Amino acid sequence: MEREDIKREDRELQLAMEKIKLEDTKKIINVEIMKYLDKRKNISNYILDYRKNVIEEFRDDEDKIIEYFDHERYVKEEAFKTIDRRLKELTQLRVSPYFGKVKFKDDDYNMEEEIYIGKFGVTPDGYFEPVIVDWRAPVSSLFYAGTTGSATYESPGGKINTEIIGRRQFIIKKGELQGMFDSDLDIKDEILQIVLSSSSGDKLKDIIMTIQKEQDMIIRRPRSEIVVVNGVAGSGKTTIALHRIAYLMYNHRKLLENKVLILGPNNIFMEYISTVLPSLGEVSVKQQTFKTFAENILDLKATTMNFKDYIEAVIKEDGDLISNINYKNSKQYRENLDKTLEDLNKNYFSIKDVMFKEQTIVDKKEIEEMFFTHYAHMPLFRRSKRIKRVLITRIKDKRDEYFRDIEKKYKLIKERLTEEEKNLQLNSLEFNRKIEIRELIREVMKAKEELIWLHNESVEEIYDRLNHNKPFIVDDLAPMLYIKLKLEGIKLEDDIKHVVIDEAQDYNSLQFEVIKHITNCKSFTIVGDSNQRLVNTKEKAAMTDLNEIFKEDSIEYFNLNKSYRSTEQIMDYANKYLIEDKIVPFVREGKEVEQKSFSNKEELIGKIKDSLEDFKNKDYETIAIICRNEEIIKLLEEPLKRETSIKVIGSEDTIYTGGAVLIPSYFAKGLEFDAVIVVDYKSHREEDLVKYVMCTRALHELKEFQIS
Repeated sequence: MEREDIKREDRELQLAMEKIKLEDTKKIINVEIMKYLDKRKNISNYILDYRKNVIEEFRDDEDKIIEYFDHERYVKEEAFKTIDRRLKELTQLRVSPYFGKVKFKDDDYNMEEEIYIGKFGVTPDGYFEPVIVDWRAPVSSLFYAGTTGSATYESPGGKINTEIIGRRQFIIKKGELQGMFDSDLDIKDEILQIVLSSSSGDKLKDIIMTIQKEQDMIIRRPRSEIVVVNGVAGSGKTTIALHRIAYLMYNHRKLLENKVLILGPNNIFMEYISTVLPSLGEVSVKQQTFKTFAENILDLKATTMNFKDYIEAVIKEDGDLISNINYKNSKQYRENLDKTLEDLNKNYFSIKDVMFKEQTIVDKKEIEEMFFTHYAHMPLFRRSKRIKRVLITRIKDKRDEYFRDIEKKYKLIKERLTEEEKNLQLNSLEFNRKIEIRELIREVMKAKEELIWLHNESVEEIYDRLNHNKPFIVDDLAPMLYIKLKLEGIKLEDDIKHVVIDEAQDYNSLQFEVIKHITNCKSFTIVGDSNQRLVNTKEKAAMTDLNEIFKEDSIEYFNLNKSYRSTEQIMDYANKYLIEDKIVPFVREGKEVEQKSFSNKEELIGKIKDSLEDFKNKDYETIAIICRNEEIIKLLEEPLKRETSIKVIGSEDTIYTGGAVLIPSYFAKGLEFDAVIVVDYKSHREEDLVKYVMCTRALHELKEFQIS
């Protein structure tokens, strides 16, 4: 009993000391905030004073004033950008300065160190050591190491060997210390349990407090690597990718600022993840769907089938469309594309002699040498434009030669004339000279028109023939980009240094290849789940084997089989819709999944309404009724909207802001909700990847209602 009392007293003493430390840290942060407010004020005053002086000095020189304002605007934006970012960071830290502490001993110096880790770092002027260490700093990896004892971290000077003595986590809300845990940060981590058991908001959150060892290892991989993560639903793939961006930008800001591209599945998903990077202090990141990325480059006249119609047709098992998709995702199709391009390179242009005034000035053989020897390294259509410029130059050279002859001819005639003859013939000679020049110009125009064989069709026209004039689907975009790369070459306006591809299981090998070549990137984070392919083609998920595409680059594969999202009961239930790659659930208990069949629509609607009411009484903030397709959505929409406040997500431009929603399976992909009701037709399929996706959206509670 005495030993328990001593432990309790020691614990209370440590808690009191941590509270004092927290108050001291908050004071330092407040001082830093005041400093940055003063800096912003001083910069504003300096700019205003300097502006007055410049306007006075260059009152009569408008160009100088314009030049000043262009430069001043740039300086002002850069200075304010830096100060505002820091003020936002410090404001966040004021309410929660740090979330953890790690005590360790450096093997080289045999000295104990203790660092506090937060979302952002704080090292005031005059301090030799940081008050708070940024979670992205190399030394912070010790906090996420998972065990005490020997550990290493990468510093700018190389590997540092240490011994971790202890680790502590804090729950700090509104500047108050509400709890602390001494933890080894394994899967039994108490804070992780607390975070996962809480309700979800309408947006994805950062996970810096709860990053697990295997997640942290991926986040901190070198920038030069191609990182591929194949993770089950709820394993944290998307958050890993976003935190990896934050980590890389922290360590390579000058290189990556405004040069990171995220490719996501749809706009609903983009909106859902939109707050994570800003909460980590990063805002200069581009986000697009692959469809938008491709269409912006291709500038198509025809429209591509929208995502909703495409998936609806797949779910309804449209045989023609599925056959088309399977073909365009096959190796055979890629081989056919390459054969088509080879044929175009050899036979697209019917090469002819270039004639001028019925004289050959560039023969066919010389032009063939240009095409297949001198400029063979260039894409075909860029090559043809280059050759066309060469041929037009040759025509102009020949024109100039004829022009000089005409000028010389009439000059000699004039020199031989007497003054009297000049007075009589000069106008006539000048008229004839102009006629000959005009005739020469006609010959030039004719020769240029004869180069019509060098005309290039658009990529869209070429692909249209290859596609037998069928409507374009998303699977046509990568082949068109591939053809454009090979025939024209592609240069992006934006400089991209790192690409994140989310839901990568839905990308085929050609998509990965064109993205690599178009962006010219050697740094990728690729995340997906091979079990979540809504369009399950015959080919295996390309993301699981990218060695051929990235053969010149360093590529690392990671498999994450542990799900942190849902309860054990939900994950066990979802597993029955998989044949292989079963999910290992995080040990978090919950309610058993309720499954029920309905033959009566009114009874089904009544049960859904009762379940919604039950979920709201449990204070769940996000609730979803997820249906396989639009047909079921329409079955439920009118009666539910009439009697509940449910919102329907019917297009990818809809913004989800929390509460109860009625949503099809393909728009729910990548999202998570506190409670989910799956509504689907009764099925006896052994494997059902769509159902797996639907079920794994639920964090705390899942019901499946079947329409029989």
